[in-house]
Amino acid sequence: MIEGTEFGRIIVNGKPYGHDIVIYPSGKIEMRKKWLSKKKHGTSHKLDPDELREYLVEEFDVLVVGTGMYGMLSLLPESRELLGNREVIEKPTPEAVKLFNELRKERRVLGIFHVTC
Repeated sequence: MIEGTEFGRIIVNGKPYGHDIVIYPSGKIEMRKKWLSKKKHGTSHKLDPDELREYLVEEFDVLVVGTGMYGMLSLLPESRELLGNREVIEKPTPEAVKLFNELRKERRVLGIFHVTC
């Protein structure tokens, strides 16, 4: 599904995206609504519960967060609480992409990918 990533870009099913994306277990892809986190925290590098709630529309077993090329994005503790006992994996985006592709073969995976820092 995800063919690659480099600073500022991620390629999914042959289509390049020049912005952060969310990939749902169904395969639906949308732009990350990072302005929701930025409005509250002054940065989009903190994944706020209000933003995360926007993505909790499909059932999933594991959340994979691509934290950016240098690992700048992180979930706030309150965001983790929203997920209950679901597994959460935070890795720099290149590592998260590989893991996401592997996990999708056997599990329902929600992916949030930061494509820059």
